[in-house]
Amino acid sequence: MEHKSGGGKSASSQRQLCTFYVKSQLYGIDVTQVQEVVKAMAMSRIPLALHYVRGLINLRGQVATAVGLREMFQLEGQTETSSMNVILRHEGALIALQVDEIGDVMEVERGDIESIPSTIPDSIRSYMSGVFQLKNSLLCVIDLNKLFKNVSESEAV
Repeated sequence: MEHKSGGGKSASSQRQLCTFYVKSQLYGIDVTQVQEVVKAMAMSRIPLALHYVRGLINLRGQVATAVGLREMFQLEGQTETSSMNVILRHEGALIALQVDEIGDVMEVERGDIESIPSTIPDSIRSYMSGVFQLKNSLLCVIDLNKLFKNVSESEAV
C-alpha cells in the first residue's frame, strides 16, 4: 500500500484510512482497526447465514467470518468472489471484509471529513461516518461500530 501524507500537519488532527474499492467506489476505514490485508482465500459456507455472510476463512489457524460488502451495501452485480480481504478484529471477533480492490493508506484532516450527502443510498449511509472529497471522487468513510451494530441487530431478528 502506498502512503499519502498531508504534509506538516499535527498528528492529532490527522486520520489515517485504509482505503479499498467496492464496485468502483472508494471506501475507507481507520487504519488502526485493520490487522492485515490478504488475497482471496478458500471459504467454508455457513448454511442459513445472512445474505452478506459469505462463509468462514481459515487464517493461519484462526477462523474469520467473511462479510461481503457488496451484499451488505445491497449493490447490484454481486459476485461470489472478491479479490481481497481486509482483516480486522472487532469486539474479539476476527472479520474478513471482502472487497474488490485495495487502495492506499491515506492521511486526511479530521476537520475535512464532511457529512454524508443525501445522494448516497440509505443501504450504505447507515454504515458511514462521513465523506472526504478527493480531486475526482468521494472517499466514503465507514464506521465499523455502525457496521457491526447493524449486523448484530440483523442477527437478532
